[in-house]
Amino acid sequence: MTVGKVEETAAAAQSSGTRRTVWSMTAVVIFLYVINYADKAVYGIIAQPLARELGLTSAQIGMVGSLFFLMFTIGGFTSGLLNRWFGLRWALLVLALIWSASVLPVVMSATLAVLIASRMVLGIAEGPSSALMHTAVYSWHAPDKRGFPSALLLGSVSVAKIVFAPVLTYITVSFGWRAALITMAILGAIWCLLWLTTWSEGPHLAPTTETATATEQHTGATVPWLSIFRTPTFIFGALLFMGYYALQTVILTWLPSYFELGLGFSAQQAGSMFGIPSIFALFYMLTISRVSDRMIARGSTVRRARAVVAASGVALGAIVLLFVPYVESPLLVVAMISIAYGVASGAAPLLNTAVSVICPQRQLAGTLGVYMAIMAIGGLIAPWLAGVIVDRAATKADGFALSFQIIGAAAGVFALLALLLMKPDRDRVRVLEATDKQAASA
Repeated sequence: MTVGKVEETAAAAQSSGTRRTVWSMTAVVIFLYVINYADKAVYGIIAQPLARELGLTSAQIGMVGSLFFLMFTIGGFTSGLLNRWFGLRWALLVLALIWSASVLPVVMSATLAVLIASRMVLGIAEGPSSALMHTAVYSWHAPDKRGFPSALLLGSVSVAKIVFAPVLTYITVSFGWRAALITMAILGAIWCLLWLTTWSEGPHLAPTTETATATEQHTGATVPWLSIFRTPTFIFGALLFMGYYALQTVILTWLPSYFELGLGFSAQQAGSMFGIPSIFALFYMLTISRVSDRMIARGSTVRRARAVVAASGVALGAIVLLFVPYVESPLLVVAMISIAYGVASGAAPLLNTAVSVICPQRQLAGTLGVYMAIMAIGGLIAPWLAGVIVDRAATKADGFALSFQIIGAAAGVFALLALLLMKPDRDRVRVLEATDKQAASA
C-alpha cells in the first residue's frame, strides 16, 4: 500500500459509513476473543466432574492448566512470523480452526494423557492469537485512540465468564462435560465462517507521512528487535502483565472449584458466580480506558495515562488479595476477589497500548507476541502452584486463600517496579535514536 493510498484510506475513516466498518471489524475480532477465553474458562468449569471421572488430584488439574500455558507461551513467540507469512486474515483463521478441533479428542477418549495433549495443542494455537487479534483491532484505530477498543477486546474475557460461564455450567451439569467441549468446537466453526465473509484489514498498521517519524520512513518502518525488547517499558510492562495474568489464570482454572470446595457453594452456584468478578472487571476496564484515552487527548503523557494508571490498579488489587486468608465470610471473599480482579484488569488494555507506542506499527504483531509470551509465564506457573498449595493445605479453603495471597504479593512487587520504571514516551525516543546511530555508523 502506497503512502498516498494509506492517507486516503485514513481520511475516509472519518465518514460515518467507514466508522460503522471500523466498529463492525472490531466486533468480529471481539467475538473471537470471547470464544478464545471461553475455551480457557471451560476447563475451570469442567475441572471437578472431569477430576471425578478420571480420578485426578488438584495438583494434576493444575499441571494440565500450567502445560496449557507453557504451550501458550511458546506459541506467543510465533505471532510475528505468522503475521508476516500468512497475514492476519489467514493466520487467525487457521488458529481458530485448530482451537475448534483440539477440544474434540478428549471427548472421544477421556484419559489424562489425551487431556494433556488436547490442552497443549489448544495452548500452542492460542499463544500467537492474542497478539494477532490486538493487531487486527489496532489496524482500525489510531495509536492515540486504542485504549477503549483494547478494553473492549480484553473485556471479552469478562463477557466469556459473564455470559458463557453460566451457559457452559448449565450444559455441563445437565448434559455432561463433553457437551460443553462440543459446544465450544461449534462456536469456533461458526466464527470461522463469519471471519471469511466479513474481515478486511484497516489502514493503521502502515505509517503515513503525517504519523511516521523520520526514522520509520528511512528504515521502512522497522527497527532492531532488541532495541524494543530491552526498554524498561517493555520489560517491566511484561512483568506487570505477567503478575496480573497469573491472577487471571488462577481464576480461570480454580475459581469455580474455590467457590464449591473452599466456600461451600453448589456446583451450579459456583459456575454461575464465576462471572461476578468479571462484571466488575468489565465495568472498570471500559471506564478506566476511556479516562486514559481522554487524558491522552488532553495532552497527558503516555506514562501517566497508561503506565501509571495501569500499575496503580494492580497495586490496589494486590493489597486487597493480601487480606483474603483472614476473612471468614464466603460472600465477603467473593466481593474481595471481585474488587481485586476488577481493578487489576484495567491494566491489561493500558499496558498493551503503552507497549504499542514504543515500536513501529509494522513490528506491532511481533512486539505484542513476545510481550504476551512473557506475560503468559504467569499462567504457566500460577495454576500448578495453586494446585500444589491446595493439596498441601490443611483445608481447601485455606489453600485457595493462600494462593490468592501469594499471587497478590507478587503482583504488588511488579506493580511497584512498573510504577517507577515504565516510561513509554522516553523509550520510544530511545528506540528511534538507537536506530539513527546504527544507520549513521553503517
